[in-house]
Parts: sequence; structure tokens; C-alpha cells
Amino acid sequence: MMDNIEELKSLLSSPQNITIIAHRNPDGDALGSALGLSAYLKQQGHLLKVVMPSEHPKVFNYMVGIDDMIIFDLKHDEAREALRSASLIFCLDFNGLDRVDKLGPVIADSEAKKVLIDHHLDPEPFADFVLSDTSASSTAELVYEFIVALGGAQDINIPIGEALFTGLITDTGSFKYNTRSQTYRVAAALKDRGVDDYYLNDKIFNSMKEKHLRILGHCLANRMKIIPEYGAAYIYLNRKDYIDFDIQRGDTEGIVNYLLKMDNIEMAGFISEQPTIVKLSLRSKGDISVQEICRTHFNGGGHKNASGGGVYKPLGWVLKKLEEVIPEHLTKREIIG
Repeated sequence: MMDNIEELKSLLSSPQNITIIAHRNPDGDALGSALGLSAYLKQQGHLLKVVMPSEHPKVFNYMVGIDDMIIFDLKHDEAREALRSASLIFCLDFNGLDRVDKLGPVIADSEAKKVLIDHHLDPEPFADFVLSDTSASSTAELVYEFIVALGGAQDINIPIGEALFTGLITDTGSFKYNTRSQTYRVAAALKDRGVDDYYLNDKIFNSMKEKHLRILGHCLANRMKIIPEYGAAYIYLNRKDYIDFDIQRGDTEGIVNYLLKMDNIEMAGFISEQPTIVKLSLRSKGDISVQEICRTHFNGGGHKNASGGGVYKPLGWVLKKLEEVIPEHLTKREIIG
């Protein structure tokens, strides 16, 4: 828990004008932790606004309060004003102000007290209060601990619990990775508060459209490359694929994980050619650090087994570079048969 939490408790003992912000391209953890914390603080009598730099995948529309978020890409002035007028800013699920793009300087210039709650490596020293734990499964797990530290365990209702449990589910791949014993204790506590995890899993993972299955089929049949001697594989999509399949935000979420279903694959990549940038999403098993790969070669970072990056280079250059650096980070194996 943060060292100066008593000071923050004192601040929160009187009504505050609070703005919560999470990272660009928000995932289930960013959304869940922000909406869960927002609902809790609103219960305590504070004025709340939630800002996201960009839009979110529609699969998360079941969460209470998601329609009230201010999206910077759609409402520039309103998002900036929400941050400028805040007396307290909570920064969730990111470790540096570059992760919120053009809103970073607005936060840096704000005279509001800033609270960082995050589980990524090497947080930048921009916040007055910091709850940072890289061993945590998710920011949602830390937000739960924060609420408990504030004395609010019994105030967690089903909407708050569903939001936080969403963060747990999505950042652990339904508890398949990034877990620790505390993760399961938090999950149990949220279930005790009435959260229906079966409902949440159904909402998150069984809401695919026909288009999503066709995109997945195309990726596996036509865009998958396996490098068996290093136990690596990747899928790539070019700009034409995005046009042909009408791919929108969130449509490719989770595709990279299909590669790790193969027993001989220990590192997987998903590379997408965007209008101005090529983005990478890397995943790994065991002791392989894709965070190091992304940080060293692709201007990115994240977690040891789940990281991302982006490069302003042609798609072909990025694919070639990825294949060049794989031997530096993975051990070559003998292929039999």
C-alpha cells in the first residue's frame, strides 16, 4: 500500500472534484478499474468524471457508467476541462504520461493532487500518491486493495464488483496467467459481494460476431508464421486486411493468444499495420521476457509475459526485425522429425 495513504485519506474525507483517467486504447482492466473506482468514490459523495483518451471495445458496454465516460478523441475540450478543473486526478493502469497521448501535458500542468495506481514496470515520478505493484495481476486488483484500505470493503456493490472482476478476468486471461494468491483472494471477496463471474465470462468471451470468426480464420489460415526452431510464432495484418474485413477497434482482441495454444510455441506476436504506425502485441510463456523485447526493439513495454510496442516503419521492416531479434531472446532447439 502507498506510504502516504493517511494523507490521501484526509483529502478524501471531504468532497473532491475527481477525474479518473486510464490509458489510450483501454482494455478490460483500464475500464474496469476506472469505472469500479469511480462508482465507489461517487458513493462517498465525491464529484466524479472518467476520461479515456480513445474509444473502447464495445464488448465492455455491460459495465455500469461506461456511457458516461468522456472520450478525448470525440470530445477534446470536455476531456481537457475535466482534468483542468479536478482537485484530484487518479491515473490508472499506466506508468507514464505518454500513455495518455495529448492529455499527458494537461495532467503534468495541473495543480491537482495526482494518484497513480498501476502494476506496470518502472512508473514515472509524476504522481503525489503512488500505489505500484508489479506482482499484482491487474490494476483492478490494486483498486480493490485501495478501496479496502480506505475502509470501503462493505461498500462494494455488484456494479463496482463487476467492473473490478472484469479487470481480473481480462488481465489474467481468465486466471491463466499473471496470477498470485492475492488475485484469488480478491476474486473470492468479489464473489462474496454478489458478482456473477459466469455472467461476466459469457459477456466478455461469448459476444463474437460472424465477422470476428472470419477475421480469426483469416489470421490462422493466411497470416500465421511459425518459427519452430525457436518456439515462436506470429500473426500479422496489413492495411488491406483491415479494409477487406472492416476491422474496427477491439475486433482482433485476444487473437495473439491462439498461438500459445500450441505446445511447441513459447512466444507469440500479433503485428498490425495501422495508418501511420505498426503495432506489436507480444505474449510468452514461462521465463521469456517479451517486455524486454518490446522495450529494447519496439519502443514499448508492459509485463514480462504480455507487452506491446509500436514502430513508425513499414510492416515488412517490422516483421524482418522481429525475426532478427527472436534468436537474441529465445533458445534455439533441435527439431526432430
